[in-house]
Amino acid sequence: MSKKIRIGALISGSGTNLQAIIESCEKGKIDGQMVFVGSDNPDAAGLERAAKCGIPTFVVNYKSIIHQCKIASEKFLPPEDFDLAEAVSKQSFFVADTDAEKTHFFLVTRAMAEAELLNEMKPYGFDLLVLAGFMRNLTPYFIDRINLDRSHPRIMNIHPALLPAFPGVDGYGDTFRYGCKVGGCSVHFIDYGEDTGPIIGQRAFQIQPDDTIDSIKKKGLRLEWELYPECVQLFAQGRLKTVKVTYTLGSGKQLERTIVKILPPGR
Repeated sequence: MSKKIRIGALISGSGTNLQAIIESCEKGKIDGQMVFVGSDNPDAAGLERAAKCGIPTFVVNYKSIIHQCKIASEKFLPPEDFDLAEAVSKQSFFVADTDAEKTHFFLVTRAMAEAELLNEMKPYGFDLLVLAGFMRNLTPYFIDRINLDRSHPRIMNIHPALLPAFPGVDGYGDTFRYGCKVGGCSVHFIDYGEDTGPIIGQRAFQIQPDDTIDSIKKKGLRLEWELYPECVQLFAQGRLKTVKVTYTLGSGKQLERTIVKILPPGR
């Protein structure tokens, strides 16, 4: 029997993907156990799902932290180990011509919240962190403190679109509004951008002429609940390897990309 990995989760809402992972652990489809569930939203219904399963929960209220920083009469202070210049250079949420004050406020306030997240997560000694509808972009400050080995990323996310198409908060809605004939979902590792990390797995579905946004969301969610646990199990089995691959284009120009290789069982 494989050694079980320790899984932590961050959520913002109902936690249906969280439930799929918890149930897969309980049924032995994932060689793992959920050891904590955290949220940025005190009202997230997924917290109750976790509590019913006896899983420890916590909340770091992002809205409150950001609001306090906006109204603070004195300059708000980031974590002592936060390096603003480093965070700015690594992140790819904002383009170079974005207002510097806006960029700095975002990175500092998120790092303040992330420092609290890290403190809450610290006792659990987790192997993998899954984002199950966590509606906050993670900054380099947080990511670098989880991914201590860059060749072994440990933060996984599910996105409601076939990446790299339609990153952001409304993947299914964007897919529908664009008039796509095919929709889907993607599981990927987190990097410093918005839904730009290397893709682990994808599932697709046909979009019919009579489909609505609601109907394609239902199609997508059914696939999400299958795909996410499968990808978590691949991680638990040690079968995911992140590698950089260089290609030479017809013009002679070289292109480098990061891909996730799925290794055969037993490797």
